[in-house]
Amino acid sequence: MTVPQNLTADPAGERIEDIDVSTEMQGSFLEYAYSVIYSRALPDARDGLKPVQRRILFQMTEMGLRPDRGHVKSARVVGEVMGKLHPHGDSAIYDALVRMAQDFTMRVPLVDGHGNFGSPDDGPAAARYTEARLTEAALAMTEGLDEDVVDFIPNYDNQLTQPEVLPAAFPNLLVNGASGIAVGMATNMAPHNLIEVVAAARYLIENPDASLDDLMAFVPGPDLPTGGTIVGLAGIRDAYATGRGAFKTRAKVTVEPITARKTGLVVTELPYGVGPERVIEKIKDGVNSKKLNGISDVTDLTDRKHGLRLVIGIKAGFSAQAVLEQLYRYTPLEDGFSINNVALVNGGPQTLGLKELLQVYVDHRLDVVTRRSRYRLNRRKERLHLVEGLLIAILDIDEVIQVIRTSDDADQARTRLRSVFDLSQVQAEYILELRLRRLTRFSRIELEAERDQLQREIEELEAILASPALLRELVSGELEEVAERFGTPRRTLLTEAPDSAAPTRSKTVQPLEIQDTPCVVVLSTTGRAVRIDLPEGGALADRPARRSKHDAIQSSLSTTSRSEIGAVTSRGRLVRFTPVDLPVLPQNSVQLAAGARIAEYLGLEDKKEKVLALVSLTADAPIALGTSAGTVKRVSPGNYPAKPAFDLIPLKNGEEVVGAAQSDDEAEFVFLTSDAQLLRYPASAVRPQGVPAGGMAGIKLAPDARAIFFGAVDPATAVVATISASSLTIPIADPGRGKLTALSEFPGKGRATGGVRAHSFLKGEDELSLAWVGSSPALAVGPDGSARKLPEVGARRDAAGIPLEASIGSIGTARI
Repeated sequence: MTVPQNLTADPAGERIEDIDVSTEMQGSFLEYAYSVIYSRALPDARDGLKPVQRRILFQMTEMGLRPDRGHVKSARVVGEVMGKLHPHGDSAIYDALVRMAQDFTMRVPLVDGHGNFGSPDDGPAAARYTEARLTEAALAMTEGLDEDVVDFIPNYDNQLTQPEVLPAAFPNLLVNGASGIAVGMATNMAPHNLIEVVAAARYLIENPDASLDDLMAFVPGPDLPTGGTIVGLAGIRDAYATGRGAFKTRAKVTVEPITARKTGLVVTELPYGVGPERVIEKIKDGVNSKKLNGISDVTDLTDRKHGLRLVIGIKAGFSAQAVLEQLYRYTPLEDGFSINNVALVNGGPQTLGLKELLQVYVDHRLDVVTRRSRYRLNRRKERLHLVEGLLIAILDIDEVIQVIRTSDDADQARTRLRSVFDLSQVQAEYILELRLRRLTRFSRIELEAERDQLQREIEELEAILASPALLRELVSGELEEVAERFGTPRRTLLTEAPDSAAPTRSKTVQPLEIQDTPCVVVLSTTGRAVRIDLPEGGALADRPARRSKHDAIQSSLSTTSRSEIGAVTSRGRLVRFTPVDLPVLPQNSVQLAAGARIAEYLGLEDKKEKVLALVSLTADAPIALGTSAGTVKRVSPGNYPAKPAFDLIPLKNGEEVVGAAQSDDEAEFVFLTSDAQLLRYPASAVRPQGVPAGGMAGIKLAPDARAIFFGAVDPATAVVATISASSLTIPIADPGRGKLTALSEFPGKGRATGGVRAHSFLKGEDELSLAWVGSSPALAVGPDGSARKLPEVGARRDAAGIPLEASIGSIGTARI
């Protein structure tokens, strides 16, 4: 297409030429594309900076905005950069400045921002409200600019100069990554850990023929500023080999109890570039559209002190892991990152792998250190030349003064000095400008020391410039120092994609709601409860009985995961609850430490109220209770009040329930008192009563004595544990004396009688500090939950026991 030929000459006499529009558009587009690629969008592979970033750092260095000085308004920095170096809009300059200050964008921030510099969800405040200065890492990027380490080029109006590239004391492109869209190409590079990247660069310096596997031993994958977890490493290797690849990142999520009876997903790290508000919005959309189920609420508890904390509440009866898989599938808690390592090399865009990126940087750094060494060598030679001239002058200073005084002018003095003392032009000029205070004896000593130091430095610099091995060693050592100064531990966890997580967005979905399966609820003597799910047949596998923390069992109950059961407390109450949200313990485990604190799970407000037993609300067996005043009661099964909690027995002031159990008439009731009296009789001796009834006399107590234990046991397998002590001593200071005796050693007596002696007190002992009767084997734990050793079973029923090694807080059984 051409312009019509009927154009006339301009009346002003200007010449009008006909051009081919397609040719003009093609040329103009290429010039525009080149400008965008080279001058705006793509980073230089040497320092990893785009032109605007490089100009910001250079201008801030020129302004003296060091870390040890105060912040200045960001608007002032933007104005200086725009007016002197970057002929574009202020918004583009400020955006680049902000990104270099964001610790969630840059792995090693280069700008120290003061004020609102934004978040992953929100933009920053205006430049007139924020302040900025350089970080220590930015100084390392610009260090040595005054030593001719890089070339300087004119600015846009040829009035000032700017560095073509920064010296870059660390591999900034790999460490901080980059992103940009040019014409016909784009770059998207992930941040990495500084320590790992420097280690790889040092290895490449020492081993130029290193393979990709060798380098990946140091750089296994990206290290994102926001942490998270990278799932699957195959795409990372592709990117390191070819410059292109992709990987998935997941948020760091833990399943934690929000309250005692409510579980939640706590998000503390998010994928790179994802903010909590975006996640919350996607969760709300998913819940409203019925794509997400089992979520009760979402709360953002993020603050400056504790960092990111996003709490996602899980409805009762829903599997937290299944809900989490939903969230990975439909929300940004799992996000993808596509790597496209495009950067400028020798003025042109190239797609680079890991080794190529490191090689470009290493070559750049070798050139920087070579130029710096050459510059320092020249400066030291020049200084040595002047110092040697001064030493000549000081040795015969009187004659020097005489020559100067008898000269007509400075030119004659300079000429006569050169001829008399055999000095150079520079030396003679320097002597003429010398101050008289330098002509002291100490100045001569200082000059001689300086001369010797300069000679040593010149030798070192000449050795570096003459030996490529020394040069590489120097560059490697400087990189190590940088890693020690600015390196931080890895934040992002790298994991291979497991078989179950590989198809994260597949159609296979695990059930959300926890099924109503058979289970056993176990309560430890330290007040922790867990749920053990049973297999299809409903049988509990044999569990080894061994001593371990929190293994002493106080009560257990066979039920189903969604059934309602009851907890009997020391206040004589029954509290209804469902075990569906209790922590699940594997069948082959004996560790109960991971259990939930039952008092918190039930929401007991009185800290002195303790859970004594777990009972079924549908069983035919009555619930038996014994109090500290010696009262016993069996509550008739069924017809319990339809309340969340209700009283099973009325108590007097100071009275509490000391034991509870659910048993039929075949069991035996056992009371133990503080004065070491044991009473056992058949459960059938106590008739069942309604809930409002007050019970009946269970044991006859001596004056000042109280019942300290009550239980329903099988007499064939039960053992009696008693520990004696003095009421005047601290339990921790005196563990006391203990013994284990078979229950069969104690004769049975009638209800409401006084019982028989179960322990003999020695001098200084006056009570039982602890008593327990239950199925063998008996396990003991200390007040802190750690395991304790009990004596062997077989002591006489009225023996005094043996000294214990450590104090015992509670005793239970190992049998479920």
